[in-house]
Amino acid sequence: MGKWWPLFLSLLAPAYSSYGQPAAAGSSALAGDCGSKAYQDSLVARYLDRGAHRISHLSPQWGQYCDSLIAACPNIAYAYQQKAMPLIKCGDYAKAFPLVNKAVELDANRWLAYRGFLKCIFTKDYTGAIADFQRVAKLKPNGREMDHTYSFFEGVSELELGNYKRAETAFAHDMALQRGTDGTGEIHFNTLFYAGMVAAASKQHAQAELYLQQCLKVYPQYPEANYYLALTYRAQGRPALARQHLEAAQRALTGGYRLNEDNIFYANYPGQITEHEVTQALKQSGN
Repeated sequence: MGKWWPLFLSLLAPAYSSYGQPAAAGSSALAGDCGSKAYQDSLVARYLDRGAHRISHLSPQWGQYCDSLIAACPNIAYAYQQKAMPLIKCGDYAKAFPLVNKAVELDANRWLAYRGFLKCIFTKDYTGAIADFQRVAKLKPNGREMDHTYSFFEGVSELELGNYKRAETAFAHDMALQRGTDGTGEIHFNTLFYAGMVAAASKQHAQAELYLQQCLKVYPQYPEANYYLALTYRAQGRPALARQHLEAAQRALTGGYRLNEDNIFYANYPGQITEHEVTQALKQSGN
């Protein structure tokens, strides 16, 4: 018995030494039922909650934790999305999207809208984004992604494709969903901003002015809303008001205000401006 005890412990060691750590190459996790949600949850807790999420997503270990989870259970969609996330933030879309596609394949209900968001904001694949959001709308009618309705992202995509009537329809639906059945819900200022951009692009200057003014009531320091409202006033032959809002945009940018979305640190949103655009517009106005 004595001589077998050390051997028994040595066989147990690999399994337990990896608890909360990335598995070594060629090692395997403790056997379990990958069809069991409870077992999947235990692995997510082990490799992500107590592993990857305790370190920087820029660390090579982040990917190793995700690989360990995938090796243990290759049917957990979240593992592929989490492995893709640092790649997306670093702009390595070629490596990220096969992982995101795998997550969608395993759980379209959860990750299809997320992929549509990435296509709209990160890779500028607006046609692909629209297709994803229209598909997920059939799975989850009136769902949301990144704090916005699916129609919001369809509207942004149609705007960027130059399909202004479709964009107008999408934002009208977005606003109706936000107002709710009782009509009292508040409209997100970015919906008002992009609806204003659509109206401006369609040369509906009065409507653009209305949307952008409503946007600025909610977020007065919004640089982009001030900038595009200035261009709207300029198009209407109102130079004093145009200059006033260009100067407001310049002050806002200098003060650190930006288009307010979580992912502006990793991707430029449609219509996003810098101080350069404002400076050039002020020069054109004779300032």
